[in-house]
Order: sequence, then C-alpha cells, then structure tokens
Amino acid sequence: MNRGARTRAPKWHGCRGRALAILAVLALLAAGGPAWARTGQPEVRRLGVSRTGDTTLLTVLLSAPAEARLTPKTEGGRVFLVVEFPRAQGVRLPSRLGGDDLLVRAVQTETTAAGVRITLEITPNRTYTYWKRTKTLGSGQVAYLVGLKGEAGTAAPPPPTQAQMLPPAATAEPSGGEPERQYSQSREESPVRGVASASGGRLGELKSLIPRGQPLWQFLENGGWSVSQAQDYDRPGQRYTRGFYLTNGQFPELIIKVAFLPANTPGAPNIGMVTLAFDKLTGPTADKYRQLRQMNFSQIRGKYEDIGDFFDDALKPLRVELRKQCQGLANRWAPFLQSYLKAACPNNPKAAEQAMAHIREKVNARFEGVQYTVSEDPLVLLNLVDFLYIRSYYLSTGGGS
Repeated sequence: MNRGARTRAPKWHGCRGRALAILAVLALLAAGGPAWARTGQPEVRRLGVSRTGDTTLLTVLLSAPAEARLTPKTEGGRVFLVVEFPRAQGVRLPSRLGGDDLLVRAVQTETTAAGVRITLEITPNRTYTYWKRTKTLGSGQVAYLVGLKGEAGTAAPPPPTQAQMLPPAATAEPSGGEPERQYSQSREESPVRGVASASGGRLGELKSLIPRGQPLWQFLENGGWSVSQAQDYDRPGQRYTRGFYLTNGQFPELIIKVAFLPANTPGAPNIGMVTLAFDKLTGPTADKYRQLRQMNFSQIRGKYEDIGDFFDDALKPLRVELRKQCQGLANRWAPFLQSYLKAACPNNPKAAEQAMAHIREKVNARFEGVQYTVSEDPLVLLNLVDFLYIRSYYLSTGGGS
C-alpha cells in the first residue's frame, strides 16, 4: 500500500453534502419571504392621494385582499374620513401626507398591532360623497380605492377608469365594490364660493403655510385666482416641500407658482417662494425658445460650433423677442401688476412704480437682460431675461425637523 496516496470520500457522501446545502438555502429563502406569507396578514405597501377631475382619490396598494372599514368622524370641530385595515401590516408607510387642496387637507397613517389606520382630514364645512372600490392587479397585489367628491347634494361620480388609476402596463379586474354614500358635515356658517370658510377659502392652505403673504393671498382670492394643481415633492421621512400652481382665466398667459420649503434644521426659517410668471405665453417664438432650451450638448454641437454661438445666434434673438412680447402684455395688464406688487410687498409703496418703470424700459437687443431687486422685506425680484417673472420670498419661523 502506498502511504503517500490520498483517499477520497465516497461519492454518496459528496451528494449528501450538496443536498444538505440545498435544503439549508431553501430554509433561508422560506424564512426570508414576505411578512404577509409568514404571518398570513396582508401588507399595506404604498398609499397616495391624487386628483382625477373634481374627484379626490386615495389609492392604497396591498399585498393581498384585506378587510377595510370606512368611518366618517368629527372630533373637536374637525372632520375626518377614517379608512381602516384591521388585520393588515404597514410597510414603511409615511406618517403624514399632504392633501390635494380640493377636499382633503392632509392624510395621516398609523400602524399598530390591531392593523393600519389611514385618516383623511376633510376641508371644513363641506358636504361630500364617497365610494370605494377594490382592483386586483395582475401581479397579485390589490389596489384599494376611495373616491371623494365635494359637491353638496349631488350623486357621487362614477369610479375613474382603469387607465386613470393604474400604470399602462398593469391590468385589473374589479373584485368588489360598494354603493356610493353621501356624508354631510355640520355647517356653522355658509362656505365662501362653495369652499370652506373655516379654512380661509380656496387659498386656505397657502394662508396657513405662508402667513406673511396674507395681503397677497387676499388680493389673489378676491381676483378669482384659484389653486389648479398641488403636489408633495419629498420622499417619506424627509421634509414635505409643497408646490402649488394658481391660475386665472382672465390672464391666460400668466401662472403663479408657489413653493413652500419647511425648515430642516432647528432655528432655520421656513421659506415661501411665490412667482408670478409669463410662462404660459404661446406662439412660434415661445415654442421655438422652449424647444432650444431642451437641447442637450451633443445636439447643440451638431448645429453650432460652440456654446457661445448657440447663445448668440439662437437663444439671444428669441429672448429679445420674448421680452418685447412680455412687455406688451405687462403694459396691457399694468393695473393688475401694480396691485399685485403692492400686495406682495405692502411695506414698500414704491416697489410697484419702480418695477413697472423697469418693465417699460426700451428693449435693447444688445443687452441680454437683467434682474432687479424691487424690495428687500420681503425680498422681491424682477426678472427680464426672457419670460418676465416677479418672485417674492417670505421667511417665517421654522421649528426644524
């Protein structure tokens, strides 16, 4: 016998080792599976508030079908619609979401051992109808939908179409539903123009977010301006930056953009930024300018020698023409712009006159444009580079986050 020769384990021993390894991997995969598969409880994975026409839509995405309860409540003069999933688990849900500025002011979520509770705070002094629907998605998940419409004395709207509720690639089949119900809140006073007087009218949330802009909000509300779109821009767990768009049919070329940036460190201020812009200006010049602004570097180099030629030969002539068009509109709407500036900076009575003087200056084709400071408290800037805009900054005490 050769003592230097090595012995090998029988083949069956190696097979048994591989089998044990495979079983161990399968056990780990089973242990790491979805929580709802291990516990038998469905998960509430995502939720969001959106607007479809005049209907507010709460969409809740679940891992599996779940029992749900809808309960209107009134506490301390505030009105809520509570959506509860008694046997569900919450998966990294945000504790608070902004509303839609139409009917729902805010949404709060709470996950306990008893389940998941979603509370919608309703704008005061509103009568609304609601419906609920369940959609089974192709992936096996379930979309639970609650629709609310804030018109008193009317029937609830039909549920939104599948294309409005789901991504284009998703498919859904209804798995249940409930007849629409109407819920009337108690009224202590008549609402203003069909919206809640208790919350300050159509711009109620802006008044609470940016209190230093009260004269401006009052001026815009009296002039027929209303919130046409609102959105939260930050991810759950971060500060909730709010964005709003205000429009008025009397001024189709104008839009007011509002951004609210809450303080993210102790002692820092909240920042409210309000911009009156001529961004909705239409016509060949405006369309061409927007198209050029979307060009990337490779597209620019394909038509121009360098970036300097692109600005001088393409953008600058269009900017000059846009400044002339905005100047013409500003002269036509001079009374409105002057009143707007007086409301935006009430502590500076000369701001409106100074801004209008700059706007009316002769457009110099050799001059690229300029930005003026027309007020320092609050800070108000006048931009005349391309599309005219007036931007106001309002600072308020911030509590940090």
